[in-house]
Amino acid sequence: MSGRWTFRPARAGDGKAAFEVTVWAIRAFGNDHYSPEQIDGWMGGRTADFYEALIANGRTTIAERDGAVVGFVDAEPGELTRLFVLPQEAGSGLGGRLLRVGIETARVGHCGPLRVEATLNAEGFYRRHGFRRIGPAEFSHGLGGPRIEVVLMEL
Repeated sequence: MSGRWTFRPARAGDGKAAFEVTVWAIRAFGNDHYSPEQIDGWMGGRTADFYEALIANGRTTIAERDGAVVGFVDAEPGELTRLFVLPQEAGSGLGGRLLRVGIETARVGHCGPLRVEATLNAEGFYRRHGFRRIGPAEFSHGLGGPRIEVVLMEL
């Protein structure tokens, strides 16, 4: 890891990299909180095309290091929807940087609190950045796979 990160809007063709970052992050960070069956089904049949559709919405930011995608964040008005980094970037500050970008994106066209459905392994991260727990929830993907316990949080 030689260079620092660069950030840019996601563009067509980044879906495969976003998909791969998500898969690596889930497998690396979810093991202490979720069963092997939940981790295996987490993506609910998603493919790179699913991420291409998200990118087309214009609210996804990519983080790169030395030209390689190492993380991304996606948001909608009022909600941070996805934030994933490669395992080797954990603890580097990249997640916090992406979170700030995601918060800015989520505030566009929205007044009031911002929400996130945090995975159990990410709850502490969001708490350290000012989010507070408002209740438990479950994530079902809408695309199949077992339900996953998450924490509804608000900033």
